[in-house]
Amino acid sequence: MNEFSVVCRILGSLFYRNPQDPVLDPLFALIADGKLKQHWPLEQDDLLDRMGQGLDRKVLEADYQAMFATEGSVSPYGSDYEDSAEQAATRAFLTQCGMPLTEAPADHFGLLLLAASWIEDNAQESDEVQAQLALFDDYLLPWCGRFMGKVEVHATTAFYRTLSMVTREAMQAMRDELAEVSSDEGSE
Repeated sequence: MNEFSVVCRILGSLFYRNPQDPVLDPLFALIADGKLKQHWPLEQDDLLDRMGQGLDRKVLEADYQAMFATEGSVSPYGSDYEDSAEQAATRAFLTQCGMPLTEAPADHFGLLLLAASWIEDNAQESDEVQAQLALFDDYLLPWCGRFMGKVEVHATTAFYRTLSMVTREAMQAMRDELAEVSSDEGSE
C-alpha cells in the first residue's frame, strides 16, 4: 500500500467509523502514542500531535454522534451540499470503478476517501489516476470545504477540528500529486 492509499484509508476511517469501533483501536493507539507521525508522509507533525492530546474515545463518540448521526449538526453526505454529488451518480461512478458497495449511501465523505484508497490499491494502473482525479474533482472537492468548515464549527473536541485541518491539507497535497502524475503520464 503506498502513501496516497494510507493517507486516504486513515482519514476515511476516522470520518466513516464511530470512534468506539474496535477496528480503529490500533489507529487510535498510534495517534495517542504520537507514533502516527512515523508513518505519515505529509509534513503535519504539529497537527498530528494536537490530534493525540487528551484522547477520550467516549468524548469523541459523543462529538461524532452529535455531528454525524442521522439528525446530527453536520451531514457527511455530498448530496446534502452539492446537486452534482447526487448519491446515485456517486454510486454509479464507484460501481464503474469496480468498488464493492453496501446499501449504505455511497456519498459519505469518509467512504469517498476510503474509495480513493480502494481505487489506488485495485484499479488498473492506466485507469487509477484518472479515476482518482474524477473522484476528487467530481465527487469530493466540490463540497468538502463546506463539510470540513462545518466540522470545524460544530466539533466540541479538538480532535475533530484538527482532523478537519489535517484532511484539508492532505486532500490538497493528494490532489496536487494526482495532477502531477497525470501530467507526467500525458507527456510520455
